[in-house]
Amino acid sequence: MKRTALSCFLLLAMLPLAASAQEPQVIRFGVDPSYPPMESKAPDGSLRGFDIELGNAICATLHEKCVWVEQSFDGMIPALKARKFDAILSAMSATEVRRQQIDFTNRIYNGPSALIARTGSKLQPTTQGLQGKRVGVVQGSTQEAYAKAEWAPHGITVVAYQTQDQIYEDLATGRLDAAFQAAVQADYGFLRTPRGKGYAMAGELVKDPRLAGNGVAIGVRKGDTALESRINDAIGTIRKNGTYQQIAAKYFQFDIYGD
Repeated sequence: MKRTALSCFLLLAMLPLAASAQEPQVIRFGVDPSYPPMESKAPDGSLRGFDIELGNAICATLHEKCVWVEQSFDGMIPALKARKFDAILSAMSATEVRRQQIDFTNRIYNGPSALIARTGSKLQPTTQGLQGKRVGVVQGSTQEAYAKAEWAPHGITVVAYQTQDQIYEDLATGRLDAAFQAAVQADYGFLRTPRGKGYAMAGELVKDPRLAGNGVAIGVRKGDTALESRINDAIGTIRKNGTYQQIAAKYFQFDIYGD
């Protein structure tokens, strides 16, 4: 009887361990949901967009669970270092400057930047074409770094905002003459919406490598090679099995990956 009771006790004690072993692990992604079509909030407060679907597909491939942690873009890298989340999936270009602070996975997509202004403004994304103008950029973005290095020293006022929505609000009220952001975000998240009526891409797209780096990738903490490797494997899998292309087709009419 004692042996039977002991066996039952041991089996019961092991049940929580067995249950926890079957529970999926969690990957916490930092995201700034103000960049449609990459990431935004639905009216019900849920997150949506290309990056969100891509992250969920990566987690599903790894049999893990995605948890999305909202964070302003300019605070992404400090928050990652502080372990508020495990990785950054929020339209972040893998530039050399950022690589000094964090590591990146393989590329998840490419994309040039664009200047947005009133239709017919004749503005150009150059020092000559923006003389005396006010241009809005998101804090911590590659567009901010580029504009401050290339335009600010030449009489162009570069104004940094916490979110892209704030930029568009000031563009509409006339506080800004132009907005400078990723071309995909400008097209899908603004020009194709009602508030984008009367605006257009001004001049040619900006394809400077200082803006794009090696493309957009997922940021991870320095030395977290295990997570980086697992995410890279998942990216490779969804590229091969067509999941990536199916997700991209919902948002873009061109090859965003940029083979």
